Amino acid sequence: MHNTDDLMWATSSYSAGNGACVEVAKTTGGAFFRDTKDRSIPASSASSAAWTAFLGAVKAGAFGA
Repeated sequence: MHNTDDLMWATSSYSAGNGACVEVAKTTGGAFFRDTKDRSIPASSASSAAWTAFLGAVKAGAFGA
């Protein structure tokens, strides 16, 4: 398991400030993401290709409003 403590985490720019946020840390191999409400849950990861595909789908509206 990758140690994510030293990563530079960023909160989603679409965060509404209501605690329902996602934090992302980009790495050379992809990205890690976690729930800001419960950081005791281990972060998940995605490869660069998977993360890029996910972001493209979000921007295209594939997951609704």
